[in-house]
Amino acid sequence: MRKDFLWGGAVAAHQVEGAYQTGGKGLSIADVMTAGSREQARRITAGVLEGEYYPNHEGIRFYEHYKEDIRLFAEMGFKCFRTSIAWSRIFPQGDEETPNEEGLRFYDDLFDELHKYQIEPVITLSHFEMPYELVKKCGGWRSREMIGHFIRFAQTVMERYKEKVKYWMTFNEINNQMILTNNIYAFTNSGILFEEGEDRLKTVYQAAHYEFVASAEVVRMGHEINPDFMIGCMVAATPVYAYSCHPDDVLLAQREDRKNLFFADVHARGHYPAYVKKEWERLGYQLDITKEDLEIIRKGCVDYIGFSYYLSSAISADPKVKKLGDDLAAGTDTVENPYLPMTPWGWAIDPKGLRYILNQYYDRYEVPLFVVENGFGFEDVMEDGQIHDQNRIEYLSDHIREMVKAVEEDGVDLLGYTVWGCIDPVSFGTGEMRKRYGFIYVDKKDDGSGTYERIRKDSFYWYQELINKMSK
Repeated sequence: MRKDFLWGGAVAAHQVEGAYQTGGKGLSIADVMTAGSREQARRITAGVLEGEYYPNHEGIRFYEHYKEDIRLFAEMGFKCFRTSIAWSRIFPQGDEETPNEEGLRFYDDLFDELHKYQIEPVITLSHFEMPYELVKKCGGWRSREMIGHFIRFAQTVMERYKEKVKYWMTFNEINNQMILTNNIYAFTNSGILFEEGEDRLKTVYQAAHYEFVASAEVVRMGHEINPDFMIGCMVAATPVYAYSCHPDDVLLAQREDRKNLFFADVHARGHYPAYVKKEWERLGYQLDITKEDLEIIRKGCVDYIGFSYYLSSAISADPKVKKLGDDLAAGTDTVENPYLPMTPWGWAIDPKGLRYILNQYYDRYEVPLFVVENGFGFEDVMEDGQIHDQNRIEYLSDHIREMVKAVEEDGVDLLGYTVWGCIDPVSFGTGEMRKRYGFIYVDKKDDGSGTYERIRKDSFYWYQELINKMSK
């Protein structure tokens, strides 16, 4: 492993900060999402409605507790901490000419506190937090106008924090908007609410193009602001395995894999791959793509690829093989992998899949990689004031072991590893607190009640020991 390997943890502003109306912050898209569960999807409301519960409004009150939380991160030995800058805390409506100074000062203080403990900030620019007003005014990333709004936001924070933040990412899990059956993914990625009867795939491809242009322009601009910046993309990495060695299964898995690889292909290679051009031709898509756009994309390749990894999927073309249904990772042809156990939320546990995806990405792109999310969601049980989360320790140990093999045996260039939800966040997918990820338990329940006290889990001490050992 690198001597400067970045061990740490990751969260997103909208899942932890709370203070949704404090300090001049405007509504974000996360602020209009109700609570849900595994059985009941979160709903998107037209603004904040009386009588509805919005768990992100309070988060875990990181806005108030960040100094205490960072002390705990430092106690564990974090070398880095990944979070996001809430766009609507800086530009409350999204289209102002002048940023909100109080919002900027909050992140000044946050980054200063991290640096006090020699913790490197790793910052996502757009992590499901675009101003809600831009959904109303522009229809989100349906509109080319969004490019200018995003670049203004990125320029503002990059110039402000050019001496405080080195590692940046543009759009979080940008490929997840390809999950078209659930409106939440296009909404949180791109502020898009699908209209009845529209071609959802075409809409998402168009939005993604505008985001590619914006991302590439920010990469170019960021390097002008500070040549030492490392600016990456961020994708959800979900390897798709063929269920059998039948060629039909293999080809189907390859095709599904491209839905994820497409986004990293454009960010890292600087052009649209032949397979997607053929798809657009076959579907008759005429997208708003200019020669100037393509030149911007060509010149704005990312410095590294950040990615989340939670699970793999298996897929079969055989209609006789039982399908899992509307799977988030690989569509309706997904089948159960008989070789892998599942989490209580139905996600396959596949540590070797992390090694597989590290090699796939590094072979394909030959740029540094960064595991910026990996974690285990589970309903922790408190016993005598303690949380004995041995299952989380085993899950993370197994994944880290395979990650180390990818580096030391396979030669992958890896910048760091940040465990998702290092302090229990509000779950993105369900809005729950009972689906916990952290090393640090937060006393908040699904109805919002609780003391918000922070309690170290057994995994806290395990990760502390691991970082100490791996950093020698």
